[in-house]
Amino acid sequence: MSEQLPFPLADEPDLAEREAGRLLFAGNTDFLKGVVAMSGLPDPDRLEICFAGRSNVGKSSLINALTGRKGLARASNTPGRTQEINFFTTTNGPYLVDLPGYGFANAPVAVVAKWQRLLKSYLSGRQNLRRAFVLIDARHGVKPVDDEIMSLLDSSAVTFQAVLTKADKVKEKDREKVLEQVRKALAKHPAAFPEMVLTSSEKGDGIETLRAIIAELD
Repeated sequence: MSEQLPFPLADEPDLAEREAGRLLFAGNTDFLKGVVAMSGLPDPDRLEICFAGRSNVGKSSLINALTGRKGLARASNTPGRTQEINFFTTTNGPYLVDLPGYGFANAPVAVVAKWQRLLKSYLSGRQNLRRAFVLIDARHGVKPVDDEIMSLLDSSAVTFQAVLTKADKVKEKDREKVLEQVRKALAKHPAAFPEMVLTSSEKGDGIETLRAIIAELD
């Protein structure tokens, strides 16, 4: 029945879509640079996608799973470790951008405020940014800080797609309740892409789907 609801889960990719996603990430994906100011951004000479999410939602783990590079993005159990906008290059493909975690961060208030200003400047001023993937912890659903980033993406006219992480940590009976909560939250945001992706970096669930979605962007 879920496909009849607003914001259904994205369909499994067909063979051609799956292969396009595989090829995109089959080459080297390399760390390019960490940016702490807008002046440090690389030239906007290619398509760009970014990953946003509150601290400890699993951004680094998801990027590692997508690229098949276990240590590419540094995962940490310490919320707020990612203090820069980190750029990664794909072979003949888009920049992958790991944004600083928002919300709670184990850092001084002034440092957190600086991250937030950088985040807002980036989202509103990057013309080659094609889509933001907003990561939502499938155990908890959309929190107020997630709503804040979604509103920022609305005002920046950046299309965003909800990606639920850590799906393997949620019991089947609790999953629909979380999905319903996320759908209601997304319905308030005009920039929300009309499909969600359910993922588990640990089990590999949804990774091929997300690769295929990224490969289709132009």
